[in-house]
Amino acid sequence: MTAALTCTNISKALDGKPVLKSLSLEVRPSEVVSLLGASGSGKTTLLRTIAGLISPDAGLITLGEKVLWSTHATTPPERRRIGMVFQDYALWPHMTVEGNLTFALQSQRLTENEAKRRIDHALEVARLDHLRNRYPAALSGGQQQRVAIARCLASRPALMLFDEPLSNLDAALREDMRVEMMELVRSEGITVVYVTHDQAEAMAVTDRIAVMRDGMIAQYDTPQRIYEAPADAFVAGFIGGFSLLAGCVSDGHFKLESIETPPLRICCPLQGNGMLVVRPEDGRPSEEHPDSRLRGRVRSLAYQGRCWRLGLEIGAARVRLDWPVPVAVGSELEFSLPPDRCLVLPAQP
Repeated sequence: MTAALTCTNISKALDGKPVLKSLSLEVRPSEVVSLLGASGSGKTTLLRTIAGLISPDAGLITLGEKVLWSTHATTPPERRRIGMVFQDYALWPHMTVEGNLTFALQSQRLTENEAKRRIDHALEVARLDHLRNRYPAALSGGQQQRVAIARCLASRPALMLFDEPLSNLDAALREDMRVEMMELVRSEGITVVYVTHDQAEAMAVTDRIAVMRDGMIAQYDTPQRIYEAPADAFVAGFIGGFSLLAGCVSDGHFKLESIETPPLRICCPLQGNGMLVVRPEDGRPSEEHPDSRLRGRVRSLAYQGRCWRLGLEIGAARVRLDWPVPVAVGSELEFSLPPDRCLVLPAQP
């Protein structure tokens, strides 16, 4: 049965360096949550403390009513009812698909009939029944990943942990697999914590995202809220390929720092120094919003299928812009921004 996960004030230092800093996280039953961050942000360390592979230095971890770790009590990893899917699949190469699932259930001391029922169900929902007698070497990367997921499902975990499970797959297969994975776990109603450094992946697969920075959570919210209302300049710069322009807000206008250009009209109550968030898709022809125009020199051009991604140089800043037609590198482009899309965040100290 699925359960809520709660991590409260988790701290961990490795080799004397703080990796997790009084971090707290709550995951609801049957919710899929991503831990998103760059290398060294602490996301994998947090995942391993939840799994019981390493112990925190302080804090409390609970899964439903069960205490997984505290300063007074610890539940061994094998008794936590947690399944883990790694990026390298971790399948036994000398065992068939069915053999891998059978071996994973041996520690639960199930009856033969119950074990068979669980294995048959897991192979059916993972669409692997026709491959049950094959060995891992005879499977594609996507099929091996489905075996790893089916192995977890067969153990009936209350929580599943995914540690960058798609990083070894090519781009096209990765997109298909993330859809399949989420269909599998959501159909079983399992609580999931999913570690990734891929922003698009986190946006696509999860109900909420915890954006991590230096062992802490910078923002914890739905993908839409994080995209539309990032908590600070760090989140905005990390989450969506946004561009940030320094300047100052005064009376509904934003004046760019160190650039001789008319102030942009914006819809923002902030006053004083700030960072203007420019989303790539928000660029418009200059005549659409004549009071909110910018001009830049095109330094790069890349075809994106539905549009062209331009890299514009505006003073000392670089701005990414999605444009409907190609613009020659080296030429200038004037564009406008919708005032109601001009989000300004407080300047970082």
